[in-house]
Amino acid sequence: MSVRHPYVAGSFYPRDPTRLKQTIEDCFTHPLGPGKLPSKCLKDRCITGLVLPHAGYMYSGPVAAHGYLALSEEKAPETAIILCPNHTGVGSAIAMVREGSWETPLGRSPIDTDLADAILKETKIIDIDESAHKYEHSIEVQLPFLQYLYGSKISIVPICMGLQDLDTSREVGNAVASTMKDRNTLVIASTDLTHQEPQQSANRKDRLVLDAIVAMDEKQLQNVVHVNGITTCGYGPVSSVLIASKALGADRAEILSYHTSGDITGDLGAVVGYASARITRTVH
Repeated sequence: MSVRHPYVAGSFYPRDPTRLKQTIEDCFTHPLGPGKLPSKCLKDRCITGLVLPHAGYMYSGPVAAHGYLALSEEKAPETAIILCPNHTGVGSAIAMVREGSWETPLGRSPIDTDLADAILKETKIIDIDESAHKYEHSIEVQLPFLQYLYGSKISIVPICMGLQDLDTSREVGNAVASTMKDRNTLVIASTDLTHQEPQQSANRKDRLVLDAIVAMDEKQLQNVVHVNGITTCGYGPVSSVLIASKALGADRAEILSYHTSGDITGDLGAVVGYASARITRTVH
């Protein structure tokens, strides 16, 4: 069994487990966070998918905490399928890790090999390729939050998307959905929004992306990103999460939080946008 060791511990989030746990709790209670810590809740799960940011915790952690608080208010999932963009250019165009575990300072999250194999049977475009994940941060930064909520009880399936076009996103989303129907899972898209633009420009462009998410329209999302030159790094993973969620009966998408790095640092000249969104189905 292979172990993927943390790559951005000590930079994106603290390496020390005690400090890391405190930092996560600070994200929940931060003025831009949800304002409270998660508490155990046994409501039936209606969340099929989440959209979450992946910057350093001091920048995007409070926004991410909104999504994780919403998740904590429902019954715990057994597995999180996490889709991310490929920032490094290394590895296969669509790359999955199918076995082993991922380590953070809070512990190890096992790969759900059965679910990974089920996804692989549904599509030929996903390769087994650990190299695409070795130096990629955008799934890793989600794990301490998941481990804070669930410890080692939750497993993961990591999928890195170098290709993010609409057809690819649809194939990945449909493959994921077909394997989730009889399993206690959810799917997460890890993405930041506009990168390194003035606050006013970022707010305008990010609103186009967020409107497409609320409309649950992956075609609209891809169109506004391309037409407006929006630097949302994970628009493909978001598209796939929308597709998978709709296939699972989701009927609502809600933006839980939106801020930029400028709201944290006060530097509005070149900001990065962050959002948390949940996609839900009505539970009768």
